[in-house]
Amino acid sequence: MAEKNVKQRMRDGEVIMCGKMALASDLADVRATLEAGGIDLLQCDSQHVPFNEERLIPYCNLAEEYNVPVLFRIKNTRLTYQIGNWADLGPTGFEVPQVETEAMVDEALDALYYPPIGKRSWGPAHGFGFTPDRERVEYAKWWNETCILLLQVESVNAVANARKFAKAGVDCISFGPADLTINLGTYPHHPLSLPSSPHHLLSDEIVRHVGDQLKGSGVSICLRGIAPEDRDRYIDMGVNVFL
Repeated sequence: MAEKNVKQRMRDGEVIMCGKMALASDLADVRATLEAGGIDLLQCDSQHVPFNEERLIPYCNLAEEYNVPVLFRIKNTRLTYQIGNWADLGPTGFEVPQVETEAMVDEALDALYYPPIGKRSWGPAHGFGFTPDRERVEYAKWWNETCILLLQVESVNAVANARKFAKAGVDCISFGPADLTINLGTYPHHPLSLPSSPHHLLSDEIVRHVGDQLKGSGVSICLRGIAPEDRDRYIDMGVNVFL
């Protein structure tokens, strides 16, 4: 039996560990991180830092040497339509920030997946797993079974609608704790506006609330900044992706 990829492991509820290295990092440092092992995904960000597309290609090529998919957080929700273009440069996974509506989810699905699931255009010259001799339809099918989509919930509205976002093709709901705590502060009497957990910016009730919504959906939950000694308690709440 073929080894499960990260997408399949997420779907099965296995614990996924994400390492984080800036795109501007020296590639020797990125290699050292990959050689150390222990990570299933290598995450890089463009939302809050300068971003050069040309830098993305060697970064992803290096990660592919170790068969580690790259998870790329895009700069803005309004740029979701560009996911397919960025996928042509090497990332396998994409995190969309500040998701608020089902229409945003649908746009991400269309941009990431090839037909018949989505509407991504062909042209993966530097795409993960692509070689010039791969047949187009075969690669498109493989991609649809391999690519990874994370949606960030960063508001009371998004938390309340997490289950609606868990559509076929969405692999993970991730929390944006900083923006979410700011948003919660504007609803001081909301039932979810509770003191934060001593283990994280977000209260346990918020994490459990999303976990309860996603039960049985096959969609994972991601938390950032969790100390190793606290992971088990969050796993009990339904979290299985740690960044």
